[in-house]
Amino acid sequence: MTILGIDPGYAIVGYGVICAEGNRFRPVGYGIISTDAGEAFPDRLAHIYEDMKTVIGKYRPDVVSVEELFFNTNITTGIAVSEGRGVILLACRKAGLPIYEYTPLQVKQAICGYGRAEKSQVMEMTRRLLAFDRIPRPDDAADALALAICHANMKRSAGPGCIRDNLCK
Repeated sequence: MTILGIDPGYAIVGYGVICAEGNRFRPVGYGIISTDAGEAFPDRLAHIYEDMKTVIGKYRPDVVSVEELFFNTNITTGIAVSEGRGVILLACRKAGLPIYEYTPLQVKQAICGYGRAEKSQVMEMTRRLLAFDRIPRPDDAADALALAICHANMKRSAGPGCIRDNLCK
């Protein structure tokens, strides 16, 4: 199964693509979509939408795993991130992809086995699970890879029939 993980944003959107075969993961690609702070916000959203369509077309994932948002203190930033997330979800839905959403706690649990793991622990486990020499950069892309692994682990733990094997492209 080819899984596209997405760490949503509006300045930087991280994406990571893995192939899950049973309990093994193979990295396929990762990167970021970035927008210029000088651009009008609607143009930034359009840029994210078009680039997300390009990523989907290039990697042809079977499913998408995207982070659910939570707001800490800055509601203005949270609203902008939500709008960016909205165009990401739209691009995925228009491509006919199933979308799965996970909280940061679920990602930490699926990657490290502990929902309160530190970000550095999640990054190191992501590196190990994908057999990278070093932690993928930037962090947004590494977070997206962790989201993809999270989906593979969550679906595998749900029981047989949830992951279709040997669909890697």
